[in-house]
Amino acid sequence: MNQNVKMYTLSTCSHCKAAKKLLNDFNVKYEFVDVDLAEGEEQEAVINEVKKYNARLTFPTILIGDKVIVGYQEDKIKEALKIS
Repeated sequence: MNQNVKMYTLSTCSHCKAAKKLLNDFNVKYEFVDVDLAEGEEQEAVINEVKKYNARLTFPTILIGDKVIVGYQEDKIKEALKIS
């Protein structure tokens, strides 16, 4: 489980909270950005970053190593992290 994990989330998104809970339950270290809480140029930069991985700009957008998982897809997240 030593893969880099980064999530782009919204602070009010229930699917984003579920993804964070799943990672916390399995003690997976991850970085996240609540895109809606960023402001001004920072928010614009983060949005452009998310669009590189997910042109539809939906959340959560999860990067696990070189894999991109869009939405809360528990099975895909577990598979990418090799956890069960």
